[in-house]
Amino acid sequence: MSASRGSGTTDALGPDPIPGSELLAALLDGMDAALCAFGADGAVTHWNREAERILGWSAEEAVGRPGFVGWAVRSADAGEVQGRLMAAMDAPGRQVHEFALLRKDGGRVLVRMQSAGVRGADGRPAGVYCAFSEVHAQIDLERSIALSEAMFEDTSWGVVLVDVDLRPTVVNAYAARALGGGRTTLLGRPLAELVVQGVEDLEGALQHVLAEGTPSASAPAELWVTLRTSDGDRRRCWRSGFLQLASPLAEEPVPLGVGWLFQDVTAQKVAAQEADRARFRSNQLYRACRSAAECEDPMEAATTYLDYALAGFADHALIDLLVGERLVRAAATPADVPGPCLPATGGGFPVRYVPGHPALQAVDRTGSVRSSAGASEGSWADERQWPKDSVHALCAVLRSRGRTLGVVTFLRSPHRPAFERPDAEYAESVAARVATAVDLSQTLPSSSAL
Repeated sequence: MSASRGSGTTDALGPDPIPGSELLAALLDGMDAALCAFGADGAVTHWNREAERILGWSAEEAVGRPGFVGWAVRSADAGEVQGRLMAAMDAPGRQVHEFALLRKDGGRVLVRMQSAGVRGADGRPAGVYCAFSEVHAQIDLERSIALSEAMFEDTSWGVVLVDVDLRPTVVNAYAARALGGGRTTLLGRPLAELVVQGVEDLEGALQHVLAEGTPSASAPAELWVTLRTSDGDRRRCWRSGFLQLASPLAEEPVPLGVGWLFQDVTAQKVAAQEADRARFRSNQLYRACRSAAECEDPMEAATTYLDYALAGFADHALIDLLVGERLVRAAATPADVPGPCLPATGGGFPVRYVPGHPALQAVDRTGSVRSSAGASEGSWADERQWPKDSVHALCAVLRSRGRTLGVVTFLRSPHRPAFERPDAEYAESVAARVATAVDLSQTLPSSSAL
């Protein structure tokens, strides 16, 4: 048996309910929008605190007045305003109006108002309710919504909303293309599924923004990442900015996630790197020519060119010269420790390269040959009689006065990338200078004859 309500205790249905009028008043006063209502006779029946904040009139002063006439609108506008508001009682749906209303202090405020009719239990029009806000506040909201929608269209930068678990929740078209997926297929997936390398830096930046907030006055971060795609891994550079997203409805800011904006600047970064590399190599060649010009021994000049060329380019360099039909090792850098390129002891020794060796291919083609270890990294260098830490090779033929004099070989260890076409062009320019010095050394009987 449930207890009697008269005893002040609760029954099986729970505590005594809040009276309807008190609940309605609490709901109205808690709304962010200004709310008011008019009865069928046009008198004000409800007025909440937001309406009081905007116009300055309290509920006690507003409720019971005959519409806005004589207090909240100018006399010249009263008839039109009242007529348009009450017309909503018989019109279907919502009506939207903009009115200039009067504040209690005499000032005017432009409001945007939505009004709709209210019907009684018998279905007949019983009045009108209205929700209004200052036009500038409404325009600010609409601008924010419009900006949000525009950013998630096909813009010239990527926009990704990331939740507190660091998973994408919204992705625009640019970001979807950059990440290699669709706008819906990327949602909810961990970033590590999309980014092979560099995900630690990206997640670290997102976690920092979640914990510390939006960075103040900081330049966009440039993040290098490697993406996993159906066509293989792609290395990209993203210039990124991050914004903390916090709920405006909470008493204290509660992070909702991070807004990540980025642009793919890989092409610009690669172009800048190539320009820097070209300037550095040009400067090295200039320095090498100046230094080689001071060498009395032409072979010393040849090895000087290689010493300057190795900086930032390769780990080892070899010079093999043609003697009859065989290649003879004439100079080399140390195989085990870094060092300068020095003439081979004892006047050089024949190298027994097997058929198909990259150095022999360079001689046959009178051009450059690039080669890498691939899966056979362990025995690759030994089989080719190169230092054991070598995994990438570039052989450039030595040509002077229409004759092939030999081959210069550049070798890289695993911490460097494979040689590419621009590297071959640089090696060929170095080889041309080395060949001139070698040709001079073979023409002169000895350095003492200089």
